[in-house]
Amino acid sequence: MIWHLLLLLSFIFTINNINGDSIRYPAIFIPGNGGSQIWARLNRTSPPPHFFCSRHSNWFELWLDVRLLLPEVIDCFVDNMRLTYNSTTKKTSNLEGVEIQVPDFGQTSSIEFFDSSGIGYSSYFAPIIRSLVALGYTRGVDLRGAPYDFRRGLDEQEEFFDNLTKLVIDTYEQNNQTKVIFVTHSMGGPFALYWLHRQKASFKEKYIRSMVNIAAPWGGAVKTLRLMASGDNIDVYVVSPIRVRPYQRSAPSTAFLMPSFNFWDKNEVVVVSPKRNYTVHDYQDFFNDINYPTGYEYWLNNKGLLDELKPPEVELHEIYSSQMPTPGVLLYNNRTFPDLQPVVLPDNGDGTVNIRSLLGFKKWEGKQKQDIHSTELPGVEHLAILRHPMTINYVIQVLTGQFDYKK
Repeated sequence: MIWHLLLLLSFIFTINNINGDSIRYPAIFIPGNGGSQIWARLNRTSPPPHFFCSRHSNWFELWLDVRLLLPEVIDCFVDNMRLTYNSTTKKTSNLEGVEIQVPDFGQTSSIEFFDSSGIGYSSYFAPIIRSLVALGYTRGVDLRGAPYDFRRGLDEQEEFFDNLTKLVIDTYEQNNQTKVIFVTHSMGGPFALYWLHRQKASFKEKYIRSMVNIAAPWGGAVKTLRLMASGDNIDVYVVSPIRVRPYQRSAPSTAFLMPSFNFWDKNEVVVVSPKRNYTVHDYQDFFNDINYPTGYEYWLNNKGLLDELKPPEVELHEIYSSQMPTPGVLLYNNRTFPDLQPVVLPDNGDGTVNIRSLLGFKKWEGKQKQDIHSTELPGVEHLAILRHPMTINYVIQVLTGQFDYKK
């Protein structure tokens, strides 16, 4: 209730302080891992995990229809979501007979909510976008979405990055040649950074005003190691982590988000098992010991693509949280390694991303001429930060040219 009151007060303050002649920058929202809706169509010839799993279908919502997370049914969901890997081409593919699409690129419909219901429990970018619409912004015109297949790592996103370039240019032209602002959440930040690294300085100067990154894992997160080893129930208490592990392991994006050796010391233990301890320099042994060597190939394919220490060379606004118990070290014993949940030694962070990773932008200070601004919201969870009044008001101020650069 207090959040709703704070949001109302900040919203009234913002409206009262926006001048009618103020510039209004268009925004492109880039979601994080799990932040894009995914639809599927089935024409399977191979047997699914259960007799009641569909072999043939029209297009249906796969991620994230919560009805597919019910006991037993979840095995059908996981089987349709998981990827297979070709070690020769070093690329993944959907299971035979599973066709996937990410709907509505350029629109915000598939990133405002995790599903198409529009119900509050599935809210994602919706609170920010609704607030901007109330100020006169228009979905599909100056509010654009850049959803993508979040299962795949940087090495398989060429089509997405090409489409993002076209979207930036189109949004710029549609809005009287006004520079664009990226608003990213979580993995969307590193994806945007990778795209910016590939652009010429002249392109960025012409088309990009700034980038607002919310809860960005610049150096990865220890939590992803638990996904690879034991699975994660994605905060749905009825879901068994081991049941969803086949999908989580098969996604190269999970490996992409593993702790970076640029952020964790070579002697710093992140996983403890009965056999040995593992640091960020022991990933090959870690994957061999959890009986998933393909995960190491995923990591090798992605580890050299993003230089986290190289600045984006655009103005930055970083919003992040802290003081939430966040996986820091995973402790396994003979009974739990690797198939059961470990004891977790907590670290500082936002519940998902470790604080050192959230503060990765500080490594760019003094390395670019553009300003870097940041604000910390202690005690706010990784996803809840998107609906926090301070986050919403901050984004509004940046997009409407009201941000106080003197503070």
